[in-house]
Amino acid sequence: MVYVVYDRRGGVDEYVVHALAGLREHAARILVVVNGKLTPEGRARLEPVSDEVLVRDNVGFDIWAHKEALEHVGARLSEFDEVVLTNDTWFGPVRPFGAVFERMDALEIDFWGMTDHSAEDWHMFTGSAGVPHHLQSFWIAVRRSMFTSERWARCWRDLPEMPGYRDAVLKHETVFTSVFRDAGFVDEVAFRSEDYGSANASLLAPVALMGDGCPLLKRRVFFHSPPFLDRHAVIGRWALEAAAAGGYPTELALSNLARNVAPKVLNADAGLMDVLGPDDAPYDPAEPLRVVVVAHIFYDEMTPEILERADTLPLPYDLVVTTPDPTRAERIRQHIARLPGERGDVSVRVVESNDGRDQSAFLVGCRDVLSSGRYDVVVKLHSKKTPQDGYNVGTHFREQQFLNLLPDRDHSSRVLGLFQREKGLGLAFPPMIHIGYPTLGRAWWANKPGFERLADEMGIRVPLDDVSPLAPYGSMFFARPEALRLLVDREWRYSDFGGADAYQDGGLAHILERMPSYAAGELGFHSRTIVAPDYAAVSHTALDFKLDEMSATIPGYAHEKIDRLRTVGYVGTGSGADFLRMYMRLNHMGVVHRLRRVMDPLRRPGRWIRAMVDVGRRSRR
Repeated sequence: MVYVVYDRRGGVDEYVVHALAGLREHAARILVVVNGKLTPEGRARLEPVSDEVLVRDNVGFDIWAHKEALEHVGARLSEFDEVVLTNDTWFGPVRPFGAVFERMDALEIDFWGMTDHSAEDWHMFTGSAGVPHHLQSFWIAVRRSMFTSERWARCWRDLPEMPGYRDAVLKHETVFTSVFRDAGFVDEVAFRSEDYGSANASLLAPVALMGDGCPLLKRRVFFHSPPFLDRHAVIGRWALEAAAAGGYPTELALSNLARNVAPKVLNADAGLMDVLGPDDAPYDPAEPLRVVVVAHIFYDEMTPEILERADTLPLPYDLVVTTPDPTRAERIRQHIARLPGERGDVSVRVVESNDGRDQSAFLVGCRDVLSSGRYDVVVKLHSKKTPQDGYNVGTHFREQQFLNLLPDRDHSSRVLGLFQREKGLGLAFPPMIHIGYPTLGRAWWANKPGFERLADEMGIRVPLDDVSPLAPYGSMFFARPEALRLLVDREWRYSDFGGADAYQDGGLAHILERMPSYAAGELGFHSRTIVAPDYAAVSHTALDFKLDEMSATIPGYAHEKIDRLRTVGYVGTGSGADFLRMYMRLNHMGVVHRLRRVMDPLRRPGRWIRAMVDVGRRSRR
């Protein structure tokens, strides 16, 4: 068994250890090949579940890793009846391996794959050239009759270089099967895609595959383009549930995905939004959680409302309130004294500065609370009014936060129940605000460049979402303090946040508002969005109508509409210059590439319009 691992951090995730442990009883020898670096901790994880670990430069993807592994084993390969070439692109075993090995061992064949890809007349990598039917290279098992042949030796000896993923697909995966089939070797597939009405069942029919006993669940189901998976009705949440039903510890999968998949993509692909209703298990007092509510109260008249929300928690909780000045602090203390509730320790702190508002109050003013180790869950709240957006819009934003976090005792109990059941759950917060705000399609605003720089400084290597981040807009959430460790351990100062003028997009406070899911993900904690049923009805109907209207003038499925819009580019104000730019991008992209510099949208449009006219004149000569 040759198993290839790649981790950009040099570590080894638990899902890899679990997979190798599952293979252990079926393999006489396991050789793990690590592409790139391997930390001592990673090696320590691999050694108990493998016979040998080979570390190599990360060149040529898993295919060249297999080549080096075969060269490393050399003549000893003939000691075995079968060699399996596989990698870490799957979760498993989600069903027992034994039944599959037994079924395939009974066949008179030379090589076999776990899954295949049907022949297609068109493929994204080849266009109209399409691809032939082939076994998928993430699992190829080869018998002695084939791996002792000259054709086998020549295949690996003449293996071309593969600088990119496209090369790996076109120069090896799509041709490997036909090369050996044409040479007279007999192949078979354990789970054939055509039986599932799909060209690629491992991606497009994962639940059905598991239902038929497939022991592997491809990781790509949880990081492929969500609109593409939507087109094919691939429901990642159901795939996780099916894996769990087969005994697979899905927390291993979620931990790996949280570290390596853009959080909003994962939220969509894995269906990590919970509409919390009567069917969701409540908080179990037999497994008590230690909870602290941290509330930044600027508008002290909102103290009763915030306490009313906090008091929906189904257990005694500690309360830490921060506020900018002693006068407010005294009024807040008076409010607390008059309001009954199941509270433990209560403190009201006057922070040194209101620069950064609730962000600085949380990370600077309450750093000792968050790092104390006293609490299992922290609930972050603040007195949100957003008066600059108008009464109706501001009120809705506040209600969107409170109604989905702490509307009543039953809902709050269900949220804490999530944290009891899912040890890898790092944060839970309402989905992105979209009613009253133009967040759809632009929720990074001006914060992405600063976010990228800060994430790099903090060692956060979770991929960033492209269009909008997965974030607790409104900056209220439930969280495990350990999931916030990267944020808490950094010794922020109030001066880092700038003055009142710095509280705007691009400023540190707005950057940090978008960071919790990514910081938690780096540590292997996943995030969930949570919503109350009543608000889900309001939000979904609004989204449904808006998406319907925005889709009306573009043909095709959602993923085709999105591709077309991405090709066209920014619509702008719909001026003549905007339409010309969009026309050129859609119909003459080659010219656009040549004129990219002069088409910089920050430059005056007249310059690139004149440049295009000049190109057009020259092309007619």
